[in-house]
Amino acid sequence: MFRRALGFFSNDIGIDLGTANTLVYVRDRGIVLREPSVVAINNDTREVRAVGNEAKKMLGRTPMSITALRPMKDGVIADFDITEAMLRYFIKKVSNHVRLAPPRVVVAVPSGITEVERRAVRESATHAGAREVILLPEPVAAAIGVGLPIEEPTANMIVDIGGGTTEVAIISLGDVVFTRSIRVGGDELDAAITNYMKRAYNLMIGERTAEEIKIKIGSAAPLDEELTLEVKGRDSVAGLPKTLHISSEEIREALEDTISSVVELVRNALERCPPELSADLVDRGFVLAGGGAMIRNLDRLLSDATGLPVIVAEDALSAVAMGTGISLENQRDMGKLRV
Repeated sequence: MFRRALGFFSNDIGIDLGTANTLVYVRDRGIVLREPSVVAINNDTREVRAVGNEAKKMLGRTPMSITALRPMKDGVIADFDITEAMLRYFIKKVSNHVRLAPPRVVVAVPSGITEVERRAVRESATHAGAREVILLPEPVAAAIGVGLPIEEPTANMIVDIGGGTTEVAIISLGDVVFTRSIRVGGDELDAAITNYMKRAYNLMIGERTAEEIKIKIGSAAPLDEELTLEVKGRDSVAGLPKTLHISSEEIREALEDTISSVVELVRNALERCPPELSADLVDRGFVLAGGGAMIRNLDRLLSDATGLPVIVAEDALSAVAMGTGISLENQRDMGKLRV
């Protein structure tokens, strides 16, 4: 009864605390914040100068006195203090309605994190102002967010490709039958593009440029009409600014090894799936969520590799945040699903 009363007087929130982006869902209001997981700090005082969108604009462009960094790495906290400051900023930003109690917070985390990493997330959220912290595995949150019927006695398979991790989960009867994750995601795709540009053209580019290339012309399988893009950077030999045009075929080659590791993860999960649940997946297939799911023709590549139907979630970027929010809205019993 006391907890229900606290819930009425608080802004309970769900957080997709991602390596690349943080999304916040506020109960009864939906997703109200979607910003990069980037913080700019003063190197001398450790004072936070900017968070989110404003901090991302500073990446690669800061003076010696300021550093713009990502406090999350591979889906987990790499810098405890900066993550806490970032969470406090986001929680304060969305709590613009007067409430008498601190919020209950559901945080989506990679399913393969260690107990030390779980404790770091809980402590960061608590210090940032949470009354209670519930950790929900990201693939489970994604499955809830895209509307899979996870309570039914049938196989529901989700592949969540985030900034720092790729995770696959098979869920049935409201519990996880199998889950596996690798610390490969959008950041590794960006790094593969950066390395390719340096190796093939002696062109040095920043992470923002690499991400732009991935979004605009990245693909996992041949396109019906191949694309080109003008890229600007610095010649690593001459040391001068340089501009060139690259094709989607080249970027596909650059991404091939990283995407292959995602394909192998999915195949391994299917090999571990119990026979009865495998039979369900023949017709139902599986769903792709997360920012990485938006790579062109990744669904086609995975379908060819597995022989199963593959569906890209309608709003792949928001799936995890929606899942945390739906859990809050429905007061879902997450005893079996939380970590």
